[in-house]
Amino acid sequence: MSSTGLRVALLLVAALGRAGAGVGAEDSPHSHERGPGQGHWSYKDWQEWNLHYPDCGGMMQSPININTAKTIFSPQLRPIQLSGYSLPSKERLKLKNNGHTVVLKLPESLAITGGYAQQYRAVQLHLHWGSLTGPGSEHTINNHRFPAEIHVVHYNTKYDNFEEAMVHPDGLAVLGAFLQVGPRENPYYRQILEHLYTIQGEGEEVLVPGFNIAGLLPANLNLYFHYNGSLTTPACYQTVKWTIFNQTVQLSQDQISVLVTTLRGDDDSPLQNNFRRLQELHGRHVLASFQTALTSVKQLPPGSGGSPGRPPLGGAAGAKPSLAPRAGGDSSSEAGAEKHTSSFQAGDVLAVLFGVLFAVTALAFLLYIHKHRNQNARLDSPTKSKVIYTAATTDENAV
Repeated sequence: MSSTGLRVALLLVAALGRAGAGVGAEDSPHSHERGPGQGHWSYKDWQEWNLHYPDCGGMMQSPININTAKTIFSPQLRPIQLSGYSLPSKERLKLKNNGHTVVLKLPESLAITGGYAQQYRAVQLHLHWGSLTGPGSEHTINNHRFPAEIHVVHYNTKYDNFEEAMVHPDGLAVLGAFLQVGPRENPYYRQILEHLYTIQGEGEEVLVPGFNIAGLLPANLNLYFHYNGSLTTPACYQTVKWTIFNQTVQLSQDQISVLVTTLRGDDDSPLQNNFRRLQELHGRHVLASFQTALTSVKQLPPGSGGSPGRPPLGGAAGAKPSLAPRAGGDSSSEAGAEKHTSSFQAGDVLAVLFGVLFAVTALAFLLYIHKHRNQNARLDSPTKSKVIYTAATTDENAV
């Protein structure tokens, strides 16, 4: 073989080696592994990310601050629906400390089947956190940062695998939720946190029993924010459709402490503050599946058919109910009422008589219904569990 042919063969082998050492479903950029042949990265040298990973300097980067006053209510955003998220305990899941976070590899039987135009399969989930002295969520609500944040990464099923999907604009979907300090231990997060002591060092992993992965997310999947962004770690591909839930997930203070103090990073130092700094919106819009207390009529998408309504219980994440009167509100009504003069004529008498007759009939009907309900009370007395909605908050004492 000539020297030129040998050189070409070596180049081909090197290229194939880089491709093979690229990013798998578990070792994807958002699972915080090293990039495909482009060197190592850390949160300390975030300013140099775009030198090795050009997308990190793009105009559609994540995470962002969600300003609830500027969100746009979109009635087209439907409730998120999950499938296959409840796993049997006999199934074993790989939990790994990759030096940047803790990653739980998920089987592709888990999927998002509602809320998106297409179906997305799960790949893995991981966490971002701060330290004992400060919070560490990646996204913020009205500039408030939460103790921690969970990301569940999915890829579009129209593509054959995660590697193919992650470079396409509609390739990835990430479900994100904020973790708060609550009054009691969270049994679902215990399934992960109790194993952290066995994977303290970088690269260490352990198999954990399957459990209901949906328990790691908020109970209410109807209320969320949505925007187009990127992976929050190199290679920062701008191919993620983000869903950030408005309801937070509560863990005990001890659980948060275990999360932020147990693992060690790639330099054997405590693995803490593993969150990326906030990125600019650059003209992007943040949609909301519900009307926040600060959403105005002008912010509704054209032709949506929506109309301002009451905010959900607790309002928007961090938003306070607006006490300002609506434009064209009661003042004009009162002015019209002052101009209106009525005379009590024969038609008014008939209207009153019909009204009284209707009221008597309605009362008799209600008494009939009440009587029969009492008779059936012994046979059927269902109890309904109360769902307590906890909105994301800007209370600085929450941490």
